[in-house]
Amino acid sequence: MAKLIIRVPATSANLGSGIDSVGLALQLYYTVIVEEKTDEWKVNHALGKDIPTDENNLIVQAILKVNAEIHPHQLTVISDVPIAHGLGSSTTAVVAGIKIANKLGDLGLSIEDQINLGAKFEGHPENVAAALLGSLVVSSYDGDQTIATSIPIPDISALMYIRPDGVSEEKSRQKLPKQLDYDQAVQQSSRENVFIALAAQGKWDQAVSLIEADQLHEPYRKDLVPE
Repeated sequence: MAKLIIRVPATSANLGSGIDSVGLALQLYYTVIVEEKTDEWKVNHALGKDIPTDENNLIVQAILKVNAEIHPHQLTVISDVPIAHGLGSSTTAVVAGIKIANKLGDLGLSIEDQINLGAKFEGHPENVAAALLGSLVVSSYDGDQTIATSIPIPDISALMYIRPDGVSEEKSRQKLPKQLDYDQAVQQSSRENVFIALAAQGKWDQAVSLIEADQLHEPYRKDLVPE
């Protein structure tokens, strides 16, 4: 079999008040090369000792979640995406796994099917949808079905600050409140709607102020990323 090469972009999500909804694809890539069949799954990478190299790797877990009958292969990962730094590193592995399972199992999954599988795997859709659709994505997931659409936006250059130490998604989610004030939720929803419209028009000078006005998640997580 000729080598199968899967490439998945990094993503930035939770833009403004769009928590678990709005994501943006970036030009940093996570590449997986599917090589020969083996007796057991083997994942070659240079991502650090904390990333498994066997069937416990997130790529393999995603593959087997989609189709447990996929025969083990040797995989090689080449990645520009930093681990645990808010650029969707876990999503890239999950999406790569879904794509590999789709190809090796000849499953014929549509992009919509793949987004839904990824959302079920991660519990939220925005990173998966952005990685699969590209550009700026708005999405919704009810625990069963995902609705997602990609919005073409003018080209931009994104500047990312990458901390030396990462923050796990689990730890970050533990900071979020269980309830929100109704009036505050309405205000944040309306601001996010305006942000999407401005971004679609390339009016980033105005859109940035709305990102910075978020009150749904950033205030609760700011102590995890001290200035």
